[in-house]
Amino acid sequence: MNYYITNNTATQAVAIKDIPEVDYAALYDDLKERLKQEQYHVAHYFATPDENRLMFYIVLLDDKEHQIMLARFAMEYYDDIALPSLTALHPAMHPYEREIAELYNVKFGSMPWDKPLRFSENRRNRNSTIDNYPFYTIEGESLHEVNVGPIHAGIIEPGAFRFICDGEKVLHLEIALGYQHRGVETEFTSTDNRLRQTLLAESIAGDSAIAHTSAFAATIERLTDTAVSDSLATERIVALELERMAMHIADTGALSMDVGYQLGQVACEALRTMTINTTQAWCGNRFGKGLIRPCGTNKPLTKEKIDMILANVEQIGRRYAEVSDDIKSSPTLLSRFEHCGIVPRSEMLRIGGVGMAARASGLVRDIRSSHPWGKYATETKHESISQHDGDVMSRLMMRCDEVQQSVARIKSLLEGYTPETSSARPDYECALKSEHLSFGLIEGWRGEICHVALTNSEGKISTYKVKEPSLHNWLALALAVRGEGISDFPICNKSFNLSYCGHDL
Repeated sequence: MNYYITNNTATQAVAIKDIPEVDYAALYDDLKERLKQEQYHVAHYFATPDENRLMFYIVLLDDKEHQIMLARFAMEYYDDIALPSLTALHPAMHPYEREIAELYNVKFGSMPWDKPLRFSENRRNRNSTIDNYPFYTIEGESLHEVNVGPIHAGIIEPGAFRFICDGEKVLHLEIALGYQHRGVETEFTSTDNRLRQTLLAESIAGDSAIAHTSAFAATIERLTDTAVSDSLATERIVALELERMAMHIADTGALSMDVGYQLGQVACEALRTMTINTTQAWCGNRFGKGLIRPCGTNKPLTKEKIDMILANVEQIGRRYAEVSDDIKSSPTLLSRFEHCGIVPRSEMLRIGGVGMAARASGLVRDIRSSHPWGKYATETKHESISQHDGDVMSRLMMRCDEVQQSVARIKSLLEGYTPETSSARPDYECALKSEHLSFGLIEGWRGEICHVALTNSEGKISTYKVKEPSLHNWLALALAVRGEGISDFPICNKSFNLSYCGHDL
């Protein structure tokens, strides 16, 4: 099987003509065996119209060799022949095949979960709506269903949770998302205004504005042959790690709140505020909006801001360590968090889990180490942290450890760092290469983020695809609550803290 081979340090996009066009049968046979090996997983797989054909693209990652492998195949747009389903062999492929079927009515033979993925605004079957979603059902005199959502009492996004319970015990949870019909990916192709596209990237998931905009910036910079300076690469990693700290600390507080541990909640709220206020003092926005821009920056670090960041992260790390120690020594918290919401490593591997949640189950999926970019590939080699129990406590300990790792990384990058006196400014006008594929592959705080852009003959973005880590990890949450009491769902849910809007593209 022939692939185009590149890596995450490549500075140039790939000409579409250079990506091998193969037969689906050959790709299927290759992935059938290759995906049995843990070193491989799919970062993206999607279809897009190509004149009178439907062209499929796959972005396959070799985590051992640090390679990114690209291939494509085509089928006639109105061809009714069912493609053999890869999901039937490798469940991690289910979101990709479900989306392709939803958007283009492609049939996958033996597809075990042929359900809409997100009810996209441009879905092919308009009769398929969230109101007639085919929830799984089980019949039994002792069983009952509990419906949660789609309208929640809090401020989170809309999503429907359908529990099938035997008394208080959860037998099955099915999660349906897709109430907003945001059309984010379509919006990227509806404008040539680079600044507007950047703002769209910032809005994909508000709690990951820095991560998604970093992926977008990398995508654009490959399409414009822009080399990022050492200082800009350094500052982008600092921003990513500040975002990681803020969200992990916030989730620690949320978990504390759900079990009535008020001291942990209040302490983490204060530390999270201090962290996002550090970002605000840097760029003017608590969530880092305005900080990451393609080809340059409007908010370069100064000596004063470096000193401020170093002083703040030192204090945050020290105070958060005290909170972490209190949590680890609290019998009440341990009794709720340990052995609750377990997702075994084997299941996380089977469903394609990524990021922090996967690492909490012992599955080390981390783009910073498997496909490093920028400073991760040069000065600051990343050693992934992992846990092995796969329970709520493991996911909490991942947060505690990663916050301290982020503190250490920011300090190592900024201590002795001298910012450039004249930083490159963003470039919103530089022409994009025509008929090329570009990608941005980033490890956000939740996990693996992959942006892919295709340009047409005029050098305009014709297709833009986004993969957010929640795409795989929502199924992990459904597995985590099986066999648990339904009252444990809130802490299981918070232990993942997945993105509704990041899924509803």
